[in-house]
Order: sequence, then C-alpha cells, then structure tokens
Amino acid sequence: MPVEIVWFGRTCFRIRGRTVTILTDPCPPESGYRLGKQSAAIVTLSRRDDPRYSYLAAVQGEPMVLEAPGEYEIGDALITALADRRPDGVRNVVFVIELEGVRIAHLGLPAKAPDSSLVEQMDDVDVLLLPVGGGESLGPSTAADVMTSLDPHIAVPMHYKTEKERLDLEPLDRFLRETGAKAEPQPRLSVSPGQVPEELTVVVLEPRG
Repeated sequence: MPVEIVWFGRTCFRIRGRTVTILTDPCPPESGYRLGKQSAAIVTLSRRDDPRYSYLAAVQGEPMVLEAPGEYEIGDALITALADRRPDGVRNVVFVIELEGVRIAHLGLPAKAPDSSLVEQMDDVDVLLLPVGGGESLGPSTAADVMTSLDPHIAVPMHYKTEKERLDLEPLDRFLRETGAKAEPQPRLSVSPGQVPEELTVVVLEPRG
C-alpha cells in the first residue's frame, strides 16, 4: 500500500499508511487553516511549546504524542526524533519516519541548515518535508541549498505564504525560482517503495485545511 501524504498548512501533514496515521504539528484555527477533527494514532510536535504548531485540540481520542528526541516503534511506524537546537534557544525536533518502506523526513522549523551529524541521520530520504517561506525558519535560498544537500527523491515545500496563511511568510514562487522547479499543486502525494522518481522532484501540495 502506498503512503498517502496530505498537507493541512504550515508544517502540518497527515501521513497515512496501511494501519497507522501520523499527524505532524497541528496548527490552530488562528493560523487561517481549518483542520477540523483529525483522527491519528501518532502526533509529532517539532515545537511543543509553540501553540502555533501544537494544536492538540484538533486530534480526536488519545494519540501518542512525540515531542522529544528518541527512537519510537509504534505499530508499523519507526520514528526517529532528532534534536536540532536553534540559536535562539528554542528546541526544534526533526522527525524521520519510516512507514510502509518509505522514509520521510520532516524538518520542523530549523533556523539554519542542519549540521553534518543531522544530515548523516537523514540519509537516503524518499520524501523531505521542507520549510521554504522564511519567518522563523528557512527562507527560499537556504531551503534550496538544504534540499540539494539532503538530496531526497521528493521534496515537498511547507511553511510559506498562501491565501489562508496569516503569518508574514515568503510566497512559494521564490523557492521555485531558486530551484528551477515547476510544479502543479496536487491534493495529495502517494508514495510506494520502488516507485519514487530517480531524480530529485519538487511536489507542491494544496493545503487541505
């Protein structure tokens, strides 16, 4: 079964496999995005202390919430959470998720390009979820460099200005110009092992929220 990835805005994605659904960084209604009520077995929080990226009220039931560095095996998902201390002292957590044979890296909101030790732990990534709109995280130029250095099969931009977004962020087209990519927005991304593009491909998702 392919892994299905849907973007809800900011750094929030739903990653769904055969038996496990993961929600990353749920954003509140004040963001401009509307998640509604989501059902997920696992919620990952890159910035647990920032309410703009940790709106757990959007999640039904009692999901397992991952917010600290470590290795976690939950159902069919193997998740590695990596500490990425920002210069401003705020902790950012990078998540590497292995599900259905697909390896996905969610960078959260780093203030700078990852150091060499982090890069080593994100080797052989199939899908990279990458902030590109600046604000408190990577701007278009730095994001393009990070994408090149990590060299995933697929890069999905996140955390940029949209019609809904209320943060002051850069628009997506600046990142696309930096990378020379041309991508038609699509509602979801389905990824299977062995069916990823040979060359690095940028995939733009429409925000569902």
